[in-house]
Amino acid sequence: MTGEIAWRIAGGSGDGIDSTSQNFAKALMRSGLHVFTHRHYPSRIRGGHTYVEVRADDEPVRARGDGFNFLLALGDSFARNPKEDAYYGNEQAKPLAENLDDLREGGVIVYDEGLLDPSVIDDFDERVAANDWHVYPMDLRGLAREEGREVMRNTAGVGATCALLDYPLDPIKELMGDRMGGDVYEANSHILDVARGRANDFDHTHDLRMPTGEHETDQVLVSGSNGIAYGAIDAGCRFVSGYPMTPWTEVFTLLSQHLPEMGGIAEQVEDEIAAAALALGASHAGVKALSGSSGGGFALMSEPLGLAEMTETPVVLVEATRAGPSTGMPTKTEQGDLEHVLYTSQGDSCRVVLAPGNQAEAYEQTRLAFEIAYDFHLPVVVVYDQKLSGELRNVDAAVFDREPSPDLGAALTEEELSEAAHHAAGTFERYQHDAASAAEGVSPRSIPGQAGGRFLASGNEHHPTGHISEDADNRVTQMDRRLRKLDAIRERLDDGDTNQVRHGAADATVGVLTYGSNQGTVHEAVDRLVADGHDVASLSVSDLMPFPATEVREFLDSVERCLVVEMNASGQFRGLVQRELGAYGDVLHSLLKYNGEPFEPHEIVEGVGGLDGGDPATAGTRYVPAGSD
Repeated sequence: MTGEIAWRIAGGSGDGIDSTSQNFAKALMRSGLHVFTHRHYPSRIRGGHTYVEVRADDEPVRARGDGFNFLLALGDSFARNPKEDAYYGNEQAKPLAENLDDLREGGVIVYDEGLLDPSVIDDFDERVAANDWHVYPMDLRGLAREEGREVMRNTAGVGATCALLDYPLDPIKELMGDRMGGDVYEANSHILDVARGRANDFDHTHDLRMPTGEHETDQVLVSGSNGIAYGAIDAGCRFVSGYPMTPWTEVFTLLSQHLPEMGGIAEQVEDEIAAAALALGASHAGVKALSGSSGGGFALMSEPLGLAEMTETPVVLVEATRAGPSTGMPTKTEQGDLEHVLYTSQGDSCRVVLAPGNQAEAYEQTRLAFEIAYDFHLPVVVVYDQKLSGELRNVDAAVFDREPSPDLGAALTEEELSEAAHHAAGTFERYQHDAASAAEGVSPRSIPGQAGGRFLASGNEHHPTGHISEDADNRVTQMDRRLRKLDAIRERLDDGDTNQVRHGAADATVGVLTYGSNQGTVHEAVDRLVADGHDVASLSVSDLMPFPATEVREFLDSVERCLVVEMNASGQFRGLVQRELGAYGDVLHSLLKYNGEPFEPHEIVEGVGGLDGGDPATAGTRYVPAGSD
């Protein structure tokens, strides 16, 4: 049977599950398929059940699918306790036992009988029969030991997968050849062949086959973290400071690897307060700078964030949301930080917040974040989540083939400074309010070291020179000028290519509204609904502050009912929409998910069904109808 393959590899953290899945996904992409990955892992350094799904098809795939159809269960080398009554249950059995609920009917199971014993799962045989699963036990660990090293059991599992899906080994071997050589390559290549041969000895009772395809353009396999990091580099960022915290660590690591190669600086510091403060200092000194964190780490950045707003220091911060509050579930996805990102720090917010919906948008909107920050002299926050951070997807390589942007935006030259306004004492009026700055609220900026550019940068309210001031008229003038930037930014965004993405039926009466990483899942759900004859359309929002009121209002006015899809328990995005538009309380329904797992397309399809009185939600989601708090 030709169709998509959704392959799940399961084992223990530290067993190479992530790297094996990445290599397999890349090989599939190179052989012409579209791929999308989803990973699940615990908050441990080693041990604990982990899995990665690789979804592959000859047509573009934009999201995690509904379950999967091929399970490679490798076992957990670091399992702490094999007893059922242990605190975390039988960890040795989890790579098999905990991956059965989502396995589709007719699916394939390959398990490592050297580590896994299905007899400890009470109803395993009954479930196999009821779901028409096709089970192929292989002693992958024993095979790896026979052929050299136990660590190669992952490679053996891939070889078995290729045999059972009738997929050639050449793309796998070619990729391995790029990453290893000599005896290591020969050993892994050999075990691929041996495992394929042994798997071919089975009577193949299933009808799953790997699809075939061909790409018309060069493709790259990237995550949202790659998109943000590469976007920052191409935007001219040459300074990053941070402290590791999942899942922000991936962006920080990528920038730390690449910036020094370009003459830039990467600093790991003692905490997130210092990280944000260092980024402000670097930007103040004339370098494009970035910092970021996740959850509680970003909370520590609230004070430097407010300082950036008051001193009008451009900087880009990234916030990778995860399940909270507090430490919460560090490796699980959620969108519960929206209000925190919008309003954290003291006083009235004067920042921009962007939420890219996919890997390409992560690149484009990070570049946009630097453009806005350095043109308008304020902080821009790029908010994403653990889902977008780690999922891999093939993207047209041309997306990243853009000219770099090294300039510092709205900064004066020394010649321009010589003609700019100065106080009688000789200090440059950095925060002046005159006809030139009135329209967009942007006062001219100097860089330390420039002749005639000396000024004070204070977290206190200040006169045009930066000296502290509590004068009432000055306070109103300066505050109004800073807030005016948001109107000017909204006007610029409205005049350019929109960051909001509409998808679905042209004359829809039912809408789905979402933001950030839910975009691809919503698009797939909408496509299914439209194919079934429903007049449904979606709008995915990226501009969270300043809010795209006109676009969202036009969308909501065009439909009769609208489902708001978000990953938190309190409907924060729905609340933002109603706050900004002051209406639509009788139109907006919520579909919420906050168990640490991302949405699957069928959950959104069934959520839309709730608008017509059907079953509104599935396990793990909560439906909140219009008019409810």
